[in-house]
Amino acid sequence: MTRQQFTDAWLTSFPALQTMQEPHLALAQEHVQFPTLAAGDVAYRQGWECPNYVMCIGGKTRVFKTSDAGREILIYNVGSGGTCVLTTQCLLAGGTFPAESTAETEATLAAIPGAVFHSLMSDSDVFRKFVMNDYMRLLSTMISLLDEVAFSSLDQRLAGRLLAEANANGRIEKTHQQLAHDLGSVREVVSRHLSDWERNGWIATARGSIQIVDHAALARYKGGS
Repeated sequence: MTRQQFTDAWLTSFPALQTMQEPHLALAQEHVQFPTLAAGDVAYRQGWECPNYVMCIGGKTRVFKTSDAGREILIYNVGSGGTCVLTTQCLLAGGTFPAESTAETEATLAAIPGAVFHSLMSDSDVFRKFVMNDYMRLLSTMISLLDEVAFSSLDQRLAGRLLAEANANGRIEKTHQQLAHDLGSVREVVSRHLSDWERNGWIATARGSIQIVDHAALARYKGGS
């Protein structure tokens, strides 16, 4: 893709930016970069500086924490049209990235340098409103995760994860180990629940994927019914 094609894709994914005043939009367009990550590539490590405001044009990244024992838990995914709340936090409040971020699929990003980000936050009402509204929405998502971890059992969270990850055909392209990483658990526990649900006729498992057969049953289970 040419730079103009990347720019067009960026502004299509984030239409609010098109309403910025011309000098502010021109500043953003002049300095934005478009890094592309292959699946598995590192976007940020815990403790790294956050030099850019990052917006996802295509693909998906995952932001997660790793315990001292090596267990992971997914905090959130960033997909097309999304931004990274922890990166925004670093830019607004200072400090380093408090988690890790990798590309779950091939991902194309738009990266606005920190100095330009702060200039736009100061001078552009449109940009400032977009950033803060998006930041508050993402914080709500993180509070929902906290509620899940605190008040839902692992099997309920697993049911919710399957429903959230399923494509339009009800298929989840993840291994048992990847789901365990998302939930901060271990593969054996996840596999046991999945085997129970397969016997119930709710899902069908294959190598590297899961097919939801009874969406309503999983939704009831997620809700505690």
